[in-house]
Amino acid sequence: MIPIQNLYYLLCYAWNRLPERDELLATDAAEFHRPLELLAHVLLMGTRRLLRQGLAVSYSTREEELPEIRGRVQLAPTVTRNLLPQGRAVCVYDELGPDTPFNGLLLGTLGHLSCTRSLPATLRHELRLIMRRFHGNVTVRPLTLANLRAVRRLRPTGASGFLLNVCELVYQSALPAPDADGPSSFRDFRRDEVLMARLFEQFVRNFYRLEQRRFRVLSETISWQAEAPDEDTLGLLPAMITDTTLEAPDRKIILDTKYYAAALRMRYDQQKLISPHLYQLYAYLQNQSPTAGQQLEGILLYPAATQTLDVRYALGGHPVRIVTINLEQPWQQIAADLLGLVQ
Repeated sequence: MIPIQNLYYLLCYAWNRLPERDELLATDAAEFHRPLELLAHVLLMGTRRLLRQGLAVSYSTREEELPEIRGRVQLAPTVTRNLLPQGRAVCVYDELGPDTPFNGLLLGTLGHLSCTRSLPATLRHELRLIMRRFHGNVTVRPLTLANLRAVRRLRPTGASGFLLNVCELVYQSALPAPDADGPSSFRDFRRDEVLMARLFEQFVRNFYRLEQRRFRVLSETISWQAEAPDEDTLGLLPAMITDTTLEAPDRKIILDTKYYAAALRMRYDQQKLISPHLYQLYAYLQNQSPTAGQQLEGILLYPAATQTLDVRYALGGHPVRIVTINLEQPWQQIAADLLGLVQ
């Protein structure tokens, strides 16, 4: 199981953001017992930082009954309520303020966590205190899939984008409550192999993007070295999209991440490499067209859960390495091992 402190670093890199070095978790993370405590703490610290900088503002549409004309007068409700003799009218106007979809979702997520009994009482109290600093100027948007998608469509970046990822992970970790109005319970998302596979892939790719300068880092689509009578037939071939490609003038590395409990499987009472993973990497290598003087290589990377592995082959004339990385060791060693893979 990945320690909480390492989980923080993994999430930061997965979401393309360097870990905060000034006030977050170099020591505090060791005190957390559940991933939800980590997410709540990160959300709390990030919200404090946003409030110090000032919440982002945008125009929002408001409809109010006013004693003066502002914006557009809504005749139908004004006449229906017989407001004109009273010197009043229903108006619709745009107002610049912090009542944005993101701020509303952030406030809704903080409120959701502040009612979660699995969090320590002190942390829930801090969440409620930070909510008061929104001063009622922001409309609460509940933590729902529809609201998450609406905010995601706005494509927030920087600190806001990072905190939106935290909100999404909180939502994905929530279990349905027996009582719709009761507090939610949460599962340990480290046990969700599909979710962790996606985070592990993003973590490795963004780690290399942020921590080294020799290679250009991307996820690329590889074209099949295939011929067919027509384009429609070629279109039936499945897409080949790499997890991570590291490219330099003299080297090109196809690095495929696999978040599995073991890098080997039992077959006929013998341990064997997982064949679909190896076939997939081999297909990537065989359909590549490296530039002249460029060495093409392949790496299959697994987390070291039940076993460690580091074997090398030459497949189709290309160096291939199948290796595990221990995500339970100190973070500094994890970073060193990742950089050592491509040296």
